[in-house]
Amino acid sequence: MTDVSAPAPRRPGERALAALGLAAPAADPADASPRRFPDGGSWRTEVPSVEGPEALGVVLEESARLDVPVHRISQGSGVWMLTDSEIGEMVAACAERSVELCLFTGPRGTWDIGAATRTESGGAGLRARGHDAVAGSLEDAVRATELGVRCLLVADEGVLWSLHRLRAAGVLPADTTFKVSALIGPVNPASYAVFEQLGADSVNIPSDLTLAHFTEIRRVCAAPMDLYIEAPDDLGGYVRMYETAELIRRGAPIYLKFGLSKSPGIYPYGAQLRDHTLNTARERVRRGRLALDLLARHGADGGMSPLGSRLPGPLSRFAVPPSPTAAPIPKNLSAKNSSPLNSSPEKD
Repeated sequence: MTDVSAPAPRRPGERALAALGLAAPAADPADASPRRFPDGGSWRTEVPSVEGPEALGVVLEESARLDVPVHRISQGSGVWMLTDSEIGEMVAACAERSVELCLFTGPRGTWDIGAATRTESGGAGLRARGHDAVAGSLEDAVRATELGVRCLLVADEGVLWSLHRLRAAGVLPADTTFKVSALIGPVNPASYAVFEQLGADSVNIPSDLTLAHFTEIRRVCAAPMDLYIEAPDDLGGYVRMYETAELIRRGAPIYLKFGLSKSPGIYPYGAQLRDHTLNTARERVRRGRLALDLLARHGADGGMSPLGSRLPGPLSRFAVPPSPTAAPIPKNLSAKNSSPLNSSPEKD
């Protein structure tokens, strides 16, 4: 990667267009985000839809072969779709490479009996329907953190707030981070701020937001953005690779997510989808190489966070109220492990 102090990046086609008298106006300095990750970096990378140890092995092998730096990998099927041994294998493999592992909490509305999710309106989407769905999401979080996972994907505001309260109470490890799913991502600075206040440590935003929207959010919110620079088809299939430098300039701190359009969905993952899942995992890394090559050609590949970085820095939060029950919140909510959650020796 080039030095952070390198000259300002050029825009795509800048020289060729200038020769035709079609040069773009200079970028407005007021549009640039002043925010950074605590390590000083403006961007990190993420490979999504890594659905188990075998897919993770493919991603790690391919990222080494293509020299694609990976800060975080995320999984979309859910904690409940993995055995303890599979989670442990993924935690160990990510720890060896200093990559953050993020697993999805569930269950979710799109996979239960709610018929509204199958209508054109989509109903409540991925949100947790009813008390039991919230309880299942929290159980997933407890189980995952006991096994060493320190990043959890969330698709419901109530689940997010509940997990943040458990983190504040010491039930979940203090260094656990929460990532808001793209399928409930906010589209304006006011709603983005609410997610940050509810406990989000990074927030997926839809890939169809304009550059001006990025600037509007960054003027009021500090939580890192997660952005598919190539979105899956169920999120619109947008490809914004040529805008990557400007997306970083306006959206920092930001995770660049290497998604894949024109590809069937794989959630919830099972062995019947093995070949497709491994092939798409490999191609996501290749897409990452293409995006990084574009940044390098535009002189905009500086400012990447050091590998192994994961925490977001100080963020704004709503005050956490005391528990409404007289009894203290138990330090161990799982049925199988009697040791305190905070004693887990493994970290991703």
